[in-house]
Amino acid sequence: MTQSKARHHAYSAKLNKPFKFNSKPFVLQYEVQFRNGQECGGAYLKLLAAPSGDLSKLNDKSQYSIMFGPDKCGNENKLHFIFNHKNPKNGTISEKHWKKAGSVSKLEEVFKDGRWHQLKLEIYPDNSFKVSVDKQVAQSGLLLEDFKPPVNPPKTIDDVNDFKPEDWDEREKIPDPDAVKPDDWDESQPRKISDPNAFKPETWEEDEPDMIADPEAKQPADWDVEMDGEWEAPLISNPKCASIAGCGKWSAPLVDNPKYKGKWKAPLIANPAYKGKWTPRKIPNPDFYEDLTPFKTLATIDAVAFELWTISDNIAFDNILITDDVEIANLVSSLTYEVKKEMTDQETDNILIKAMKHANKNPWMWAVYLFAIGIPVVLFIAFCCVSPIKSKEKRQEDAYDAARAKKGDYTSPDVIPENDEITEEEPLIEEIEEEEEEPEPEPQKDQDDGEETEEEEEEAEEEEVVEVTNKAVRTSPRQRRPRKE
Repeated sequence: MTQSKARHHAYSAKLNKPFKFNSKPFVLQYEVQFRNGQECGGAYLKLLAAPSGDLSKLNDKSQYSIMFGPDKCGNENKLHFIFNHKNPKNGTISEKHWKKAGSVSKLEEVFKDGRWHQLKLEIYPDNSFKVSVDKQVAQSGLLLEDFKPPVNPPKTIDDVNDFKPEDWDEREKIPDPDAVKPDDWDESQPRKISDPNAFKPETWEEDEPDMIADPEAKQPADWDVEMDGEWEAPLISNPKCASIAGCGKWSAPLVDNPKYKGKWKAPLIANPAYKGKWTPRKIPNPDFYEDLTPFKTLATIDAVAFELWTISDNIAFDNILITDDVEIANLVSSLTYEVKKEMTDQETDNILIKAMKHANKNPWMWAVYLFAIGIPVVLFIAFCCVSPIKSKEKRQEDAYDAARAKKGDYTSPDVIPENDEITEEEPLIEEIEEEEEEPEPEPQKDQDDGEETEEEEEEAEEEEVVEVTNKAVRTSPRQRRPRKE
């Protein structure tokens, strides 16, 4: 952990055995935590080239094979991936920088949220690589394509001894040499003139200043006339000018001058002597080489080191791993980083997120959540959204009323529904339905005694009342709704 602010820091350790780049992958992962955030500085790891020598003398000049890790200053965030490549032709070493170091998404969170984060770099013998943050692949690419300067130099280069001829004309357009300025072209006219149609408003007060000294301003108590000069109150807008058109000297606004033409220039024409853009001739690159397997030419690693300058303190590092087995790296990650992350999440996650994570680990919990939430929802819908069950008699009565309403058979002949309208084009048609009165059957007498019982008399009276009522309804005029064309 870095202990000091705005200081250089150096931590290093030898590997148990050197790592050589051959036919197996290279995997590097480590964890970092910015406990106080980061203003400016790095948290990258350097993998020192063998032989690394005396680590107590570690400095920014110490030779490394690979540098990997985050770096921030101001609003610029980067995830560096740099490797040193040895020229197979002359033995010189040059740095190759990853082009997309500044395009890693969510890298800003690494510097701000105060959590542990795992950074991982995987390089494979086919020259491909992957960069991961918190076990999520952020970028991938190829050593031969995604670095600058490129691993292999160009086959041809510009001839430094080639110079552009003096008579080489690169101008595509030139002023027309035959053009002549017109006699009526006046270059003395200004671009803007005072508006001749403008007049001073009647409420404009030229005798009233536009700005006045603030009457409420007071000289500061510590004002020294000898040192600061004579004190003057600051100026403010004249309140008397707020309700009128304006104050001070009036001048007409400026408008475009219709006579303005500007300085005359000859029109451009195609240059008959144009030869195009000059470029020096190409010659074979004397330093050209072709390294198609830069993975295998990476320098052997025998130590790791943090050689940093940073403004912020309390930057913690942990669990640095270098291996050639991706599965081993994943196993170590599950035993270290994932445990730390889970412990941190338990302190910061809300109840809902905790419940979801618990269910993901125990799928049977989803059934419990569904049952606990589903039953109240079903009961709510049942009591609030479903209409009560009607009895058979009520359903029949509702059906009968609906049929009568649809047919237009209203209970009272003098009432017309509100939805019916009577228009002049379609007058109300009155229709009287008359039915022949059927003779009432004579009550049959009992053959035995010829006298009606009391029950039979009551039934006869009820039938008579019903018959009279029905007859009154049938013989009454009934109003119908107007027909619509």
